[in-house]
Amino acid sequence: MSPTRRLAAALSGLLALLLLPVAAHASPAAQYTNPIAAQRADPHIFRHTDGYYYFTATVPQYDRIVLRRATTIQGLATAPETVIWRKHTSGEMGAHIWAPEIHFINGRWYVYFAAGRTDDIWRIRMYVLESSAANPLTGAWTERGRITTPWDTFSLDASTFVAGGVRYLIWAQQEPGIATNSNLYIARMGANPWTITGPTTRLTVPALAWETRGYKVAEGPAVIQRNGRLFLTYSASATDANYCLGLLTAQATADPLQASSWVKSANPVFTSNASTGQYGPGHNSFTLSEDGQSDILVYHDRNYRDITGDPLNDPNRRTRVQKVYWRADGTPDFGLPVPDGATPVRLMSYDQPGRAVRHWEYRARLEPNVTPLADSQFRIVTGLSGTGTISLESTNFPGYYLRHRNYEAWVERNDGSAQFRADASFTRRTGLTGTGTVSLESANLPGYYLRHRGGTVWVERDDGTTAFRGSAAFILE
Repeated sequence: MSPTRRLAAALSGLLALLLLPVAAHASPAAQYTNPIAAQRADPHIFRHTDGYYYFTATVPQYDRIVLRRATTIQGLATAPETVIWRKHTSGEMGAHIWAPEIHFINGRWYVYFAAGRTDDIWRIRMYVLESSAANPLTGAWTERGRITTPWDTFSLDASTFVAGGVRYLIWAQQEPGIATNSNLYIARMGANPWTITGPTTRLTVPALAWETRGYKVAEGPAVIQRNGRLFLTYSASATDANYCLGLLTAQATADPLQASSWVKSANPVFTSNASTGQYGPGHNSFTLSEDGQSDILVYHDRNYRDITGDPLNDPNRRTRVQKVYWRADGTPDFGLPVPDGATPVRLMSYDQPGRAVRHWEYRARLEPNVTPLADSQFRIVTGLSGTGTISLESTNFPGYYLRHRNYEAWVERNDGSAQFRADASFTRRTGLTGTGTVSLESANLPGYYLRHRGGTVWVERDDGTTAFRGSAAFILE
């Protein structure tokens, strides 16, 4: 081939590479190491405009409110913890200090929490603290008293959100005449962040089997707004392994004070998982990743199922985080509570946007709209073959790894052999298509890369073509 023709071919290949579709849909991987905090239940993480994340949660002694801050979510794991308020020594707000949430409203900090009395620890009601300090860890806090609702009954888990320019309070309460532990309610906020005004609406009553195991509970509401809808998660059933998340959905244009605006999902959206070793996930909040591109689910669970005695006396609920994914129809997919350690990622195709590597009957395939989500999630761990490599461990089948066999990619159990360890190890390279992607080179077949072809995933030699480079490049999501 003449130099002129070689140059023309090279330019043609470069143009084809530049014209490959970019997977604009893929939000970058947000990776963390769980748990974030031991013995911290009912976690709430607030991302503020000052560049800090603020974290509060229930302590197992139920006697104080604590606060941490860090510039990253992972940094909260080692951030110093400050006690910003302690329970009263007698009377009101003297026992069962539960589920604090921190919010920044109209230039001031507010903490919502629940508390009982020293003479009746189960007389749980909702209260508010206020601080005008720039740094709420060092500033003074003023007690703004109890949130008054239509009934003087068991009430807890106050939270707040703004929709359509209106601020609302949502909470859990026991309503006279309804034989449940707690239902969910909403009201418009009044002249200040500790007062409600106008009608109170009952949003849901726990009635389904998964909402009534142990206790009839709907509590811990939290709202996330995306894709023209309001999504309200809540926790249901007893606080042991039965604890789980339910979901209410409303159109953003609907009136949130109308119960008919909200549709309850028939099944829980986040539950215990024996394979990943996570039990009783619940009482969540939402925050954003450091780059602002990914929604993060914040929740607590335990890493064992069986509890002796009352679960409320077991101190070992841990704060955990993981990325929220969004389905093609605009609804959230929480997947399953991922294993402890590094949170997983998805390998999204570069040249076929919206398609992810997943396992199906142990064979690796490339598909859109993967259900269940965990079939397409892998933990990036130290390579089974040693330093300098990585391995991809299945999220819903811990101990199973992506490996090549006869050049085809499978997800199989690590049998401990040297052959398996080599076949399941890869060198992470800058994507063959360039910046923003990764390519995975086989550790024991140098020059061979993980790539998709015909809907399945293979390990094949890089032939230098644009088509190969596009099919061997992935975006970590």
